[in-house]
Amino acid sequence: MACMKLGSKTDAFKRQGQAWFCTTGLPSDIVVEVGEMSFHLHKFPLLSRSGVMERLIAEASEVEEGCVIKLSDVPGGAKTFELVAKFCYGVKLELTAANVVQLRCAAEHLEMTEENGEGNLISQTDIFLNQVVLRNWKDSLKALQSCEDVLPYAEELQFPKKFIDSLAAKACTDPNLFGWPVLEHGGPMQSPGGSVLWNGISTGARPKNSSSDWWYEDASTLSLPLYKRLISAMESRGLKQEIIAGSLNFYARKYIPGLNRRQGSTESSNRLAPVGSGISLSEEDQKLLIEEIDHLLPMQKGLVPTKFLFGLLRTAKILRANPSCISNLEKRIGVQLDQATLEDLLMPNFSYSMETLYDVDCVQRILDHFLVMDQVVGGASPGSVDDAQLMGSPSLTPITMVAKLIDGYLAEVAPDVNLKLPKFQSLAAAVPEYARPLDDGLYRAIDIYLKSHPWLAESDREQLCRLMDCQKLSLEACTHAAQNERLPLRIIVQVLFFEQLQLRTSIAGCLLVSDNFDGSRQLRSGLMGQNDGVWATAARENQVLKVGMDNMRMRVSELEKECSTMRQEIEKLGRVKGSSTWGNVSKKFGFRLKSQMCSAQEGSVSKQNNPSVQSEKSKNQHKGKHKKNISSDE
Repeated sequence: MACMKLGSKTDAFKRQGQAWFCTTGLPSDIVVEVGEMSFHLHKFPLLSRSGVMERLIAEASEVEEGCVIKLSDVPGGAKTFELVAKFCYGVKLELTAANVVQLRCAAEHLEMTEENGEGNLISQTDIFLNQVVLRNWKDSLKALQSCEDVLPYAEELQFPKKFIDSLAAKACTDPNLFGWPVLEHGGPMQSPGGSVLWNGISTGARPKNSSSDWWYEDASTLSLPLYKRLISAMESRGLKQEIIAGSLNFYARKYIPGLNRRQGSTESSNRLAPVGSGISLSEEDQKLLIEEIDHLLPMQKGLVPTKFLFGLLRTAKILRANPSCISNLEKRIGVQLDQATLEDLLMPNFSYSMETLYDVDCVQRILDHFLVMDQVVGGASPGSVDDAQLMGSPSLTPITMVAKLIDGYLAEVAPDVNLKLPKFQSLAAAVPEYARPLDDGLYRAIDIYLKSHPWLAESDREQLCRLMDCQKLSLEACTHAAQNERLPLRIIVQVLFFEQLQLRTSIAGCLLVSDNFDGSRQLRSGLMGQNDGVWATAARENQVLKVGMDNMRMRVSELEKECSTMRQEIEKLGRVKGSSTWGNVSKKFGFRLKSQMCSAQEGSVSKQNNPSVQSEKSKNQHKGKHKKNISSDE
């Protein structure tokens, strides 16, 4: 830290308890009391430098013989007045960034101008401030911190503004252009050509480039009011929003311990991860800090990690922060909900009611904010998007990621026995249908909820299961659902129906591929004789494909048997209730089934894959015609 020495005399002051004495050999003729400290001095050195002391000494001399002056409002108190007294006596004095502001304010208060003596304290401190402190980052920062001790006097002289403007200008300037802050941070000296100097000799090595976050740690040493003013000054100078957001992130994590408990591995390994500041803020101060950070954070998406925002929200709820602050944090998270993780969403419920283990209402509000922003930005509608477009459209990726995230969250909160059905349904139904290419995740959440709430009525179960679309279940999910005793009967029938459709579609596709493959092999058999090994491999693959088709046929047969058995059971139930027709039951379940569909489709598949059966049938028809002709001739 830079300094400037004033005066030439050796120290002529000695302290005894709560009193300072001048050891020049002459008896003191004035006592100056500053707070609890008394200074036994001489009138002439003081009145020759200070206009205020000159008037006070004149007034005190008229009243009594023993001259005693009380100075209760000297900026900086007794410690600063000690330096002022030394200056008046011409004793050696060091001006530093840590004491120059107090000395300048005290000099202004005591009227130590050039009219009261050439080279007085005001002019000396101004020279040091302008030529040394304001040109240096570290000194400007130190001087700004010292303003807090004499803030009313410093504000009157506009010192905080000068230091903040100096710091903001340096932070907004590319440090690689001028070689600082490398020089100011204890780095190597540089030659005019830019190479690193060692003992004044150029090494030829180039200094490392400084990143834009070099000032984060220094700025975090400021108090919150001064830090806010510094950030505002940087914003007004056009500093990038992501740099400002990074500084706010650093500052908050330094003084709010709860934010560092859930930080990710990438954040914990960051070289700028804030260490313990040694300053323990009260809960009230932490709450105030969160509210101020929320006010200063830019609203732009992706500038701060979503995990950091969730940490702020969680701590704000614990500390009972302002409701508007909590609402703003929820909106910020909603804007970038697609960047969140399941761990982020699992926030404990801090409300007094404690109805549920996790704060489901908060997640609902965050999701609502995301959907509003998604409609504004993306403009996608459920009717204009199909599954194929959904899987390949980059603009719709965030909504699909959020749908998957919410399904995972529902599965995590579903075991909570206190989670009411309307709240679960509301959160599940909030995700648009087009956002889910598959409903497997939703089915898993519903199944867990049904398992944890076995007392639900049949009507409630059916209402809950209507949230998922059976046509959007994968084959594995359909297989599980068909055997799930917790699902209502209507849902199981629908699942069986759509599973059959999926299997038949798969078989038809496999047959089409097999026929095309066989035809191409016959066409190229004469041209590709030299590639017998390739065709042998293809033949083996074809054989494996046929085995897979046989397995699917067996599965179709099993499903049709289950469907037939279920149909018989339903018909028996219908006879008891006076309605024995299968058509009425099928309408009750929400879709139409032809009684002969399963057998007819099975026959068509078997005919297509067994040409020998067709040829046998044609032979029998031919024999029948032949016998008929013989009988007619007779």
